[in-house]
Amino acid sequence: MTVKLRSNFEPDSPREAVRRAQWTALGISSADMLKPKIAVVNSSSELASCFSHLDGIAKVVKEEIRAAGGIPFEVRTAAPSDFIISAGNSGYILASRDLIVNDMEIAIEGAQLDGMICLSSCDKTPPAHLMAAGRFNIPSILVICGYQQAGTYEGKHLDIEDVFVGSVQAQLGNLDKKQLRIMSESAIKSPGVCAGMATANSMHVVVEALGMALPGSAPVLANSPKMFDTARRSGRRIVEMVLEDLKPRQIMTEGAFRNAVSAVLAVSGSINCIKHLQATAVESGLKLDVFGLFNELGDRIPVLSAVRPNGEDSIEDFEAAGGAWGLLSQLAPLIDTGVRTVTGKTLKENLRGVTVALPEVIRPISRPYSTVAPIAVLHGNLAPESAICKLGLRGLNRKAKFSGPAVVYDDCLEAIKAIGLGLIKKGDVLVARGMGIKGGPAMAGPASAVVFALDSAGLQSEVAFVSDGQLSGLCNKGLTVAEVSPESAQGGPLALVENGDRIDIDVDARTLNMAVTDAELEARRLRRGVMPLPASSGYLSVYQRTVQSMSTGAVLTKHP
Repeated sequence: MTVKLRSNFEPDSPREAVRRAQWTALGISSADMLKPKIAVVNSSSELASCFSHLDGIAKVVKEEIRAAGGIPFEVRTAAPSDFIISAGNSGYILASRDLIVNDMEIAIEGAQLDGMICLSSCDKTPPAHLMAAGRFNIPSILVICGYQQAGTYEGKHLDIEDVFVGSVQAQLGNLDKKQLRIMSESAIKSPGVCAGMATANSMHVVVEALGMALPGSAPVLANSPKMFDTARRSGRRIVEMVLEDLKPRQIMTEGAFRNAVSAVLAVSGSINCIKHLQATAVESGLKLDVFGLFNELGDRIPVLSAVRPNGEDSIEDFEAAGGAWGLLSQLAPLIDTGVRTVTGKTLKENLRGVTVALPEVIRPISRPYSTVAPIAVLHGNLAPESAICKLGLRGLNRKAKFSGPAVVYDDCLEAIKAIGLGLIKKGDVLVARGMGIKGGPAMAGPASAVVFALDSAGLQSEVAFVSDGQLSGLCNKGLTVAEVSPESAQGGPLALVENGDRIDIDVDARTLNMAVTDAELEARRLRRGVMPLPASSGYLSVYQRTVQSMSTGAVLTKHP
């Protein structure tokens, strides 16, 4: 099949002539100008280990694109590493996702390139790349750039989760600060994303489950021979995809999204995957309720793995067992294997002959870790649109029902301080608000630190936590309800909660309510009036003004 390349402008037209002048100066020949032109999207950065190795991957990808008959053009974007960029303002993390999408649009749609290969690493780049693929709808493939090698401390496994938890323990006086420093300097031994089933590795599994990466891509140790082999094959494959005119909207269908949701449930993945998948569906032109899919599929998709922080298995164990490829093979009777993937083949064809090497790490559906959904989307008078609860493996003495009086804070740091002072008691429902997509803005605020503070104080099973903030993918402790929507800053019911109000959480019934009458809530709303959004500046002020509701996955642009 002969494909007309959109990058091949009318010969000697004004736009072709000036482009030819620019590209000739770059050493591109007349013959090259007729070849498929491929964007290599790279978020390389020296600020964080998550992205420090991407230049080396870009080099081999570009070599393979050239060898396959294409012309690579490297496109740079922001590199948002949670533990580095959040130091200034944690709102930059979620906001960076959409910044990357729009940054890519300027370069790739502006230059009318024919396809793109995206180097996906830390947890906001995979969803940004998927969203961009859905929006541009040009041949696209994602390369999974791998997880970091964890360290050891006192003969035991040590990774960034342990440091995060330890930092909160040290803040509350429960861990020696010298010990924390040793842990900090021992936890990470190579480039790559957090070693565990946090948001980055969860999203890497999502990418493969959606069919947007080569089979066997995720997870993978960063800079390993396997990672580079996949990168090279992806570089060759993207040129073929352009010539075949295989586009993301042919791959990211409703069936593919159902498969991705199933994969997140089966690994008890990060709740952040929900909004990222919803945003990708919106950008792909699909009228799909991803939040609803998590409840629907949660009733029938079993949990098949228990990688940290869900259990004791490591991400290395999960890769050795077969990774996303092995997981999908175990799920095959329950998912749509007829969907198309970037290989041009169906998922069923890709899974032919795949086996799980370690069936205790990725279990068969006949012998799961749990048959109860690890993630639930709740609704009620406190969450008219949605709220998300992650309980992980429900066999770990996790309470699924809780009622208690609210103790309310409008500042996470004040909530943490209250925990340290012993002001939060057994049976309380701790409410921390003002950290939503507009109130944060961009979900700023250390909601995850509150969870770890409760854990450090021994209250993780005795106190429920409710917030309109988002949680790190590393959070998997106690009964926590996050991303309550509508958020308090938009006048959601969470803004009306007062100290002492009884809050009722029932995960099995998927409800989140407060025992306050509609009449009383309306009276409180009238007394409160319309509150202005918190002051913001710079890019975050742009984000705050333009971000759409959480039901869209918090996208910035309106879609029909």
